[in-house]
Amino acid sequence: GVRNEQLNDTLLGAITRVYQKNVSVYATLDVSQPVKIFVTGFVKQPGLYAGQSGDAILYFLDKAGGIAPERGSYLDVALKRGGQTLRRFNLYQFLLSGTLQPTQLRDGDTLVVAPLRYQATVRGKVANANKFELSKPHVTLAELLALASPDADATHIRVSRNQGENIRMDNYPLQDPTQLEKVMVSSGDTVEVIADKRYASIAVRVEGEHNSDQEVVLRYGARLGDVLNGLKLTQDADINAIQLYRTSVQQRQKEMLGSSLKAFEASILTARSSSEGEASLRKNEADLLMKWVERARDIQPSGQVVLANAPDMEEIRLEPGDIIRIPRQTNLVMVHGDVMFPNAILAAPQRTVSDYVNLAGGFTQKASNSRILLLHRDGTFSQIEKSELADNDIKVTPGDEIFVLPQVETKSLQITKDFTSVLYQIAVSAGVLAVSFTH
Repeated sequence: GVRNEQLNDTLLGAITRVYQKNVSVYATLDVSQPVKIFVTGFVKQPGLYAGQSGDAILYFLDKAGGIAPERGSYLDVALKRGGQTLRRFNLYQFLLSGTLQPTQLRDGDTLVVAPLRYQATVRGKVANANKFELSKPHVTLAELLALASPDADATHIRVSRNQGENIRMDNYPLQDPTQLEKVMVSSGDTVEVIADKRYASIAVRVEGEHNSDQEVVLRYGARLGDVLNGLKLTQDADINAIQLYRTSVQQRQKEMLGSSLKAFEASILTARSSSEGEASLRKNEADLLMKWVERARDIQPSGQVVLANAPDMEEIRLEPGDIIRIPRQTNLVMVHGDVMFPNAILAAPQRTVSDYVNLAGGFTQKASNSRILLLHRDGTFSQIEKSELADNDIKVTPGDEIFVLPQVETKSLQITKDFTSVLYQIAVSAGVLAVSFTH
């Protein structure tokens, strides 16, 4: 029963009792004893497993498929020999600190995983969000949080208590360790660690044509005018085309685009066919459209807030992370999409939309079927009808972008309509025509 690490000392002590001078001993375990161990209780695959006497109990638990997490206990794994419990193992000590009692196993030993008895759930701003097994029906909140490791920015704990048919919510500050030692958590309770903070100040970024600081820290509730009035603009700044980009708007645009794509998927998958031949054509068409949808999901909207024609633009409240962009004055107009040569073209007051399209090589399809968007730098846009292509009243200003959307032909009028709607949404919210579909 001597442990391998004590073998040298044990042998040396025994030998020096007889041979007292000039004696040294080195011994090591050459071959461990093969053993067969029963693994039972709440494991995934109970049974008899072969191994070596020096193997850790984790080896045999792994052979048995591991502990069943919803039923088995990590706190109570018993090693039995000859009908008697030789040792109990707490696997949480190994999981959290790497400590596991070494044990010499014998042939015929049994590992028994006890049933799970008590547990509480911890979620939110913690390093170890999980269900935690408890050794007793009630533990202190401090003990449970020591296992979960709250994040540095966490401030409060919300405890949801199951009390019969009722659920009671309690809230505690994380910064009061004395109270955490007194608050008890019971089996079945849910603990949520949160960051209950309020902004005292915000940081925004100012990009583009100015000579001021790019990172600006303002009081909470600051307005756009507070930033603009303190900027030192360059002589090339286009103050009439100020752009504001906001993370919350970008997220909402992404959600709306996702909803539109999901609805478009539904219209693709539920389209009916009147014949076997049409069904085959629809399948090929649907495969192409579904690939297009997957690519479209990766598009990130710009999150631009439209500031055009706002009489109280300077009163817009800023949010943390806002980006204010002061664009540079330009004399170019960009033409994208279904034209022969997408390009940047020198702006001229007398030129119409048709003129710019012609300077880009003209349409790649019939002009009568083209759908055109005129996107302005301030985030506004206009839909150009066929009769308006040569209209001098439609002003194309320097910095504008002309999008010629692709012509889509499908076997279903509804699919064509839905596809066109999604294309408009992508062009306006993201300012791109990065994906297209032709059939």
